[in-house]
Amino acid sequence: MCDSDTDRTGGLTDNLGIKYEDLAYGTQHGFASVGSNNGHNGTTVVTMYQNPDVVTDFAWRSADVGKRLINRFYNRSYKKSYYIGCSLGGRQGIDAADRFPKDFDGIVAGSPALDFNNLQSWRASFFPITGSNKSSDFISKSTWKTLIHQEVLKQCDGIDGSVDGIIEDPNLCHFHPEALLCRSHDSTNCLTSKEVEIVRKIFSPLIGKDGKLIYPAIQPGSEIKSAEQLYAGEPFSYSNEWFKYVVYDPSWNASLFTTHDAAVADALNPSNIRTWPSTLAPFRDRGGKIIAYHGGQDDKITSFNTERFYKHLSQGMQASPAELDRFFRFFRVPGMFHCNSGPGAWVLGQGGGASAKGVPFNSSNNVLAALVRWVEDGVAAEDIVGKKFFNDSVDLGVDYQHRHCRYPARIGVATHG
Repeated sequence: MCDSDTDRTGGLTDNLGIKYEDLAYGTQHGFASVGSNNGHNGTTVVTMYQNPDVVTDFAWRSADVGKRLINRFYNRSYKKSYYIGCSLGGRQGIDAADRFPKDFDGIVAGSPALDFNNLQSWRASFFPITGSNKSSDFISKSTWKTLIHQEVLKQCDGIDGSVDGIIEDPNLCHFHPEALLCRSHDSTNCLTSKEVEIVRKIFSPLIGKDGKLIYPAIQPGSEIKSAEQLYAGEPFSYSNEWFKYVVYDPSWNASLFTTHDAAVADALNPSNIRTWPSTLAPFRDRGGKIIAYHGGQDDKITSFNTERFYKHLSQGMQASPAELDRFFRFFRVPGMFHCNSGPGAWVLGQGGGASAKGVPFNSSNNVLAALVRWVEDGVAAEDIVGKKFFNDSVDLGVDYQHRHCRYPARIGVATHG
């Protein structure tokens, strides 16, 4: 149990199940911690088929129940309550601020799966674009990771003034895949006209029949990981099962996905899972604080969507970035894949595991510590310094550090050593 003067509770969630290393991370730093698998085992949504109670558990109810369990276990209340989660867990953090504004004093929302119904549609849209991995025009994983990724870096890596294998701000990268088009005398290390068009569609936003945005494009640079699942030439499992067992029925064919399916899914919005609030004023007005972060090479949820949410919230609350920063701060992490790992300085105290021991619990390097300081001392982080370890091994020491600025500030250049 924590010291009585600084009693804190921490909630942790993830879309794959209970992460015991994150529970240990919370208790190590003085939090009474609870983890959730959102009412299912995280590898399938079969149990949600014709079972709305399980969908509700997945959408929001499991996170709310966890806090009540901590109160009963310790038989006394806490003084401060915090939440940290990534992906679906990041979405639940934002949803908690909206649905239960009194539940948490501070929330860390990593790579949040916001606008959830349209996220599932966006993920489903890639399979009809890539086609089956047995088709003649399928672009192989190795082609994505070598030829295409190298051309992306050639066009965009140096925009920030540093050629380091990382695109600092993907917004500035306007990739032109036609540069890889085979010429009359070429047949290797190039793409056919049909393959060029596939790549162009991959890097385009998902647009509805009415011409309106459904979901923003994926960031250039993420292809070195996205090729393993989103572009693998088979249905992406999360979206495939969502449509089969929640939106429609098991007969649904992922290869026939169209934007009509996206409209159906968003209209259904099971258990109000969408998570796209236009205001978080009740949470703000009671003193709540949110730190969001998102990797610039996220291979499962484009970081452009978190930027879109920031602007959406700013508009809805009629708040300038300076006003929004008083309770909501968003940090972009260049070179980070989904929630962690990648070529960038991705270690910033976002959870447990081997990397956690390499980051001290201070507000300069640790996103959870930064949140605690903001809530309890009123000092907000202007930036967070992430670390990249050699071969991602803490024992081998720090390769380089990077100062991650709060959005919409431009991101700085890495410092090595």
